[in-house]
Amino acid sequence: MTSRPAIRFQDARVVYPNGAVGLAGIDLSIEPGEFVVVVGSSGAGKSTLLRAVNGLTPLTSGSVEVQGQVVPRKEGSELRRLRAQVGMIFQDFRITRRLSVMTNVLVGRVAHVPGWRAMFNLWPEADREVAFRALERVGMTEKAWVRAGDLSGGQQQRVGIARALAQEPAIILADEPVASLDPVTTHQIMRDLVRINQELGITTLVNLHFLDLARRYGRRIVGLRAGELVYDGSADSVTQADFRHIYGRDPDAGDLLDEDAAP
Repeated sequence: MTSRPAIRFQDARVVYPNGAVGLAGIDLSIEPGEFVVVVGSSGAGKSTLLRAVNGLTPLTSGSVEVQGQVVPRKEGSELRRLRAQVGMIFQDFRITRRLSVMTNVLVGRVAHVPGWRAMFNLWPEADREVAFRALERVGMTEKAWVRAGDLSGGQQQRVGIARALAQEPAIILADEPVASLDPVTTHQIMRDLVRINQELGITTLVNLHFLDLARRYGRRIVGLRAGELVYDGSADSVTQADFRHIYGRDPDAGDLLDEDAAP
């Protein structure tokens, strides 16, 4: 008996009000526990694909399912319940700099507690323990009571990862999570994401710009071009010709991270 996909797109289309095509009939299934890297040039549809999973970008037509549930196209309680299963990590971290690291991570528990508790920062002890364990996963427990704005960029992204983990999600989406980081920190963050995927079995979908990172850390690579799915295969078998097809040109130095900076 085969398990149902963690994420399934069926003829998924997004057309923005200005007529720009975000997704052009995507058919894609991602199995539970997979670590999938999505690549493509700017405007290829990478962020649209991820944001369709949690309903941040509603589909124009077609469908996307998460854990067998169709993602609603309108805001409401059903969509909020689905989002509780999907942690998201952003390029710009999306943390509240004036608050402590622990308070930022506890935001990931919002769906699990009454609203008044979150509003007044009166979190149950069980939720604080979940948040602390999430910080342990990313090596940030000693920074729990530090003001988030005092952290480095890499540390702030770890807070973002911990916040997503605090949701206890079935799926993690990471939208260009290392785009603003230096090469050494980039590798550290990517290793964190791979380790969490392997240890917890959380289905993980990551958008990346750098092709060498996709090859190094991806298990499966999905390539988008102008909203269309143009490549889907293992990272071990992807070739320069495949990348040329995805990008519509030969990859250049701007598409690669300096491997010499890797620790």
